[in-house]
Amino acid sequence: MSAAAPGRKIINLGLQGGGAHGAFTWGVLDKLLEDGRLGFEAISGTSAGALNAVALADGMARDGAAGARLRLQEFWMRVSAAGRPGASARDFIGAWMGSWRVPAMQPFHMIEAMTNFSSPYGFNPMNINPLREIVIEMVDFERVRACAAPRLFISATAVKTGKIKVFSDGGITADAVMASACLPYLFQTVEVDGEPYWDGGFMGNPALFPFFTETRTSDILLVQINPIERNTVPTSTKEILERMSEITFNASLLRELRSIDFVNRMLAEGRLDPGHYRHNRVHRIDAGKALEKFSASTKFDTSRAFFEELQAAGRMAAEDWLQAHFADIGVRDTVDLRTQFQ
Repeated sequence: MSAAAPGRKIINLGLQGGGAHGAFTWGVLDKLLEDGRLGFEAISGTSAGALNAVALADGMARDGAAGARLRLQEFWMRVSAAGRPGASARDFIGAWMGSWRVPAMQPFHMIEAMTNFSSPYGFNPMNINPLREIVIEMVDFERVRACAAPRLFISATAVKTGKIKVFSDGGITADAVMASACLPYLFQTVEVDGEPYWDGGFMGNPALFPFFTETRTSDILLVQINPIERNTVPTSTKEILERMSEITFNASLLRELRSIDFVNRMLAEGRLDPGHYRHNRVHRIDAGKALEKFSASTKFDTSRAFFEELQAAGRMAAEDWLQAHFADIGVRDTVDLRTQFQ
């Protein structure tokens, strides 16, 4: 989908990570592509968001919006098929050990208990991750790197420094994507050019700052699948750990939203030079309502029925958002940023 395509409004997409809940984002993207009124200048994705981003970009390069929709569907169906009981022995071991591939017969608490006693270097010494095989088989990274639009920004966390690493352009590889999706209590670190990386969600979920200097459009559409707020107080160990994870993986996003709000206010007050700074309009499709009935442990559910339920919810949320806010693209913000962090 070329950023220069006539008759479209151009946006940047920010895609959060969230394991199997990323199927909601698949639904959102499917509806936006079907609708056809939005062009994507750039996509910043982390973890599951990075996987959605490269699947979309590969399909787009092959056959435009129709190709992107087909590739996204094929990707999620491949992940589901590989995670069900009856897959090959290697796939089953990977399913049992991997965050994406837990079949129904393996309760989440069994993996929780296992990782409490051993690191992935102990319980997965062969570093098996069948998701990597799916990505390599499905995504032509040379084709993706050769495409001018959408540009991709894939975030990972540098293990040694704790800093964010954003891969883009020639750096978009299978290793970069797997680094972005590397949960350290489930997978061994992923090395890219000799440097070890963990999941990008720790430092950028997703990273929005590349949009500020690397793109021309000022509209950012965030697809958010990790809830910022919960109405209940967790009391069990499992609930506490799940909420801690949600807070951790939203912290960097909240900091970026605060920064955007600060710059926007300074520009409005004439305290920053608009020649060097720009007002960024933030929009959001929030999975909170659709996912509120699911615990964080369902991020490990790879059943086809679950993926299809989330995909349908994502399509519906995108349709509602288009009806309510398409006219606002290029005109005004549709997210009150101040309420996100106050």
